[in-house]
Amino acid sequence: MANKIKFGLSKAYYSVITYSGGSETYGTPVALPGAVNLSMAADSEDNPFYADNIIYFESDSNNGYSGTLELALIPDSFRKDVLGETEGTNNIVSEYANVEGKEFALLFQFEGDDKATAHALYRVKASRPDVASQTKEAGITPVTETLNLKAMPRISDHLVRGKCPQGGSAYSSWFSAVQLPTFSS
Repeated sequence: MANKIKFGLSKAYYSVITYSGGSETYGTPVALPGAVNLSMAADSEDNPFYADNIIYFESDSNNGYSGTLELALIPDSFRKDVLGETEGTNNIVSEYANVEGKEFALLFQFEGDDKATAHALYRVKASRPDVASQTKEAGITPVTETLNLKAMPRISDHLVRGKCPQGGSAYSSWFSAVQLPTFSS
């Protein structure tokens, strides 16, 4: 049976990308615990070509996705590995203005009424999160942290995203190594 609905966000991971000779190499995925919400909107443009007083040809560009990932708390590992923050010997984690963040793959899972589906965005850039909190009142209300994300086509082959249902051949190792599509010839 196929899923009729999807719900739930879980198993968020990041995998830092390194480049060599024009191709991507992915590091070992690292957990991003406390995933609250992921919202990614398609980033595309319609490009009409007019001839004979009509739209003669229409092309659509796929520029990836833009959106947000809301977490209970952004782990220091992500801040250091991806955002480029550094930790001094006195345990001060510091952000410097001249540091450029790294690209990464974002792995995550949506639940479904029949099977979970694992997803990957293969080339993502995150912007620095805001700094915010609030006073404690009668009860504790968690303050989440949000990353603004841009998922782009890979440089080597323009791959943007992939997904695999639970039970698919790539699913069992989805969160231990970044899985890429393979095709029989």
